[in-house]
Amino acid sequence: MTVSAIVVNHGLGARADSVWFPYFTAELTALGHSVTIPNLPDPDAPRLDPWRNDFAAAAAAAGPASDTVLVGHSIGGVNVLRVLEQHDVAAAGQFAGVLLVSTAAHEVGYDILAEFFAEPFDWARIRAAAHEFRVLAAADDPVNVPDPVEHVGLLVRGLAATAMLTATGSHLGNFPDDHIELPEAVRLVGEIQAAAR
Repeated sequence: MTVSAIVVNHGLGARADSVWFPYFTAELTALGHSVTIPNLPDPDAPRLDPWRNDFAAAAAAAGPASDTVLVGHSIGGVNVLRVLEQHDVAAAGQFAGVLLVSTAAHEVGYDILAEFFAEPFDWARIRAAAHEFRVLAAADDPVNVPDPVEHVGLLVRGLAATAMLTATGSHLGNFPDDHIELPEAVRLVGEIQAAAR
């Protein structure tokens, strides 16, 4: 098996040690993968350009795009989509895949995050930038309003993605200090790696 790099974009107010990231890192490191979770600037008041630039740099530093899986939680997933829109596939190749966890497909009422949604997503460019797309969300997510399942549907259609929807789980880490296990995320990364081989 190719040792894959996994680069994770944290969400609002979060850091590398938040939510399910310690569990996720431990599980995938034990399987021989490298996991990078850059602490992006001003996590409590993220701005699109610094977040997009810093995450793109971390993804590029992780290794060849073809061996790299990008993961985003919440607004971090939106930032991953914005990075993919600007990714030069001709120069750097396609990423192995992308996992979006509790990611919104459109604005959800957080003024502080509005610029991440200001422009419509260029779905064709995003799809071309990665081999496989997976979406993981909970049907009772209180953040992705008004209907969490609608967000999943928009992402599935826009990305030609496969989704895993759990009945419960809320925002799969509502607050940075909610340290949870998320085996579904580990399993979906494994699916991406298998499909991209």
